[in-house]
Amino acid sequence: MTSTRSFFAMVAVEGKVLIAGGHDESKNALNSAWLFDIKKNEWIELTRMSEERDECEGIIIGSEFWVVSGYDTESQGAFKKSAEVYDLSTGEWRRVKDAWRASQCPRSCVGVMGGKSGNLMCWAESDSAVKVGTCGFDLGYRTLVTGSAYQGAPHGFFLADTKEGQNGKLRKIDVPVYFSGLVQSGCCVEI
Repeated sequence: MTSTRSFFAMVAVEGKVLIAGGHDESKNALNSAWLFDIKKNEWIELTRMSEERDECEGIIIGSEFWVVSGYDTESQGAFKKSAEVYDLSTGEWRRVKDAWRASQCPRSCVGVMGGKSGNLMCWAESDSAVKVGTCGFDLGYRTLVTGSAYQGAPHGFFLADTKEGQNGKLRKIDVPVYFSGLVQSGCCVEI
């Protein structure tokens, strides 16, 4: 990758890291996308998305890289309802018109129900216990969700089963107090 960017969508799948959107050092929203091949240790520029997407969120559904919502340079903070989807097998983008709720930031709260054939959902709307400061991390067929019931409330930690046939109901888990503050982002790495 030849330039610096912030607030971009990112996923890792099958030994590759894909990134898209975000903004440059001058806060200009980007529509470019890149793939990093871990085995070859090289960056490959992908075809550009049809729209700029700053503060977008990335998620893998099956063999597709979904770049959800975001906004362009001229409309700072006006989050789009659309998503752009990169098919890993064909290398082509397609646009999904009503993938997300307009005006809501998707960062860290996009979830998928139903496994590889699932639908996008917002963890902040899944349970009143996590409607503020929500953050979700995909763990395969489960998701770790953090958040609180209201501004200033203690943050709770929950697990949700997200595979096909599951309802995504949150199950509270106990976390040591020194790990129980506000979580803004996270990831899961399998070794």
